[in-house]
Amino acid sequence: MLRWILGGREAQGTVEKSAALFIGEEQPKNCFTEMQVLKGHFDIVRFLVQIDDLRFASAGDDGLVLIWNVETGDCLFALRCHTQQITAMTSYTFIRGGNAHTALLTASSDRTLSLWDPDSGNRVQNISDLQSSVKVQHVLQLHVFLFQCADGLDCVWKQVCSSFSVCRWILCVCSLMEVSVFQCLLVLVRLDVWLSGGNELCVWNRDFELQCKTVHHSDAGISAMVELPKNFIAAAMDKEIVIFKLNLSGSDIAVMAMRHLADHQDTIHSLIHINDGLFASGSHIGELIIWDSVDWTIQSYEHILWEEPARDSQSEFRLNPQKQIERSIQHMSSDGEYIVAAVGSGLYVYNVLTKSVVAYRRIAHDSNVLHTVLQQDGRLMSCSEDGSVRMWELQDLPLPAEPASSGFFGMFGTFGRSSKQTGPPAKKIPEVPGLRSLELIGDLIGHSGAVQMFLSFKEKGLVTCSTDHLLIIWKDGELQSQLRSLAVFQKLEENQEL
Repeated sequence: MLRWILGGREAQGTVEKSAALFIGEEQPKNCFTEMQVLKGHFDIVRFLVQIDDLRFASAGDDGLVLIWNVETGDCLFALRCHTQQITAMTSYTFIRGGNAHTALLTASSDRTLSLWDPDSGNRVQNISDLQSSVKVQHVLQLHVFLFQCADGLDCVWKQVCSSFSVCRWILCVCSLMEVSVFQCLLVLVRLDVWLSGGNELCVWNRDFELQCKTVHHSDAGISAMVELPKNFIAAAMDKEIVIFKLNLSGSDIAVMAMRHLADHQDTIHSLIHINDGLFASGSHIGELIIWDSVDWTIQSYEHILWEEPARDSQSEFRLNPQKQIERSIQHMSSDGEYIVAAVGSGLYVYNVLTKSVVAYRRIAHDSNVLHTVLQQDGRLMSCSEDGSVRMWELQDLPLPAEPASSGFFGMFGTFGRSSKQTGPPAKKIPEVPGLRSLELIGDLIGHSGAVQMFLSFKEKGLVTCSTDHLLIIWKDGELQSQLRSLAVFQKLEENQEL
């Protein structure tokens, strides 16, 4: 009914629909039974940033930044300055005069940066000296902001102020890098340095002075970095992971490449830290590799194959020629024990301790999954280009388990391999210990366009933004009913009606 009222939505990708994922309106484990639609944007809403426990900001292609109250849904301020789409947004909290202050920083394709006071809605500072639009921005400590521009200009601006309302920005570093897009940053708090990755790996000190850099790399450049023990860095460059070593001698720092890990067969899209001993990488063709953080050996190799079951006894699998299933690992997240990978339109849960698959859904959405979060109590949330936000729960498989077939296990690839295998995988595996099902327990249908991201305020609700220009606050219906009843009784007491 809700789908009909709000307007039907079709999948934006080519992935086939699965009727098993339509769970109907009765969703007892889904607490989000109330929704509040927020209107104010006139184009795609791409960014959500939490300001505090009650407020958040939204921004997108219309150049507007709107500040909202998550409890009431009221728009507190409309921040108007940018003439083109917002390309980056972040919040910045600092202590001034013993009190915590929060500022909002926005960047736009109009080549300007703006600093806002969300308490008053005033623009505190505006910078228009950039030579190109800002693509990514990161906040570091010491009241410094880093901006990476589309023309490769890396700018470091430092805040000098005696109060929140009186401040100015000093251009500390402006270096032209040999790369069209500056791709990633990594802050090493322990060493008091930060690294920039592009066609070169550069090391900067806390005064934002260039300490050293590597030679020119491939055209693909460094797309992601993670910190490893003993002053090592893992950097993803196209199909390779390069291990760099930072050598410290007094105040001097040098960086050098120690090893090239060329085990991926295609471009690496995701590189994440798991725990102190492990990190993981995911590629365009569904390769998930778990690495040892100390000796850089492969601890587990999984090839996630989202293929159709075999239809011919002479072949191991057969793809539908009309519908190629996307299996690129776009996004990964981990809680130190489990990894959740967004693989095309599916989800894949892997236990790094037991080196085994925990659960999977080949088709979790009708189109590509854009973001996923691992929650407590064995639950997940994901959002997709298909316009939905879905809630999942890990459940034990019923007994007896369904028969094992080559098609069933062909969806996974291998389980818990300690190294890559060159031979064909077995067509039948008699048992997969610990395998669980990933069951859909909630389907939040309200958007008519791709859901870009979501932001959780815990018991206060869940905020989503979309290409349909709307934001939706999803709320716990039972809790909201109790709060309304309590408010009525309080009002009656005030009027001496009880």
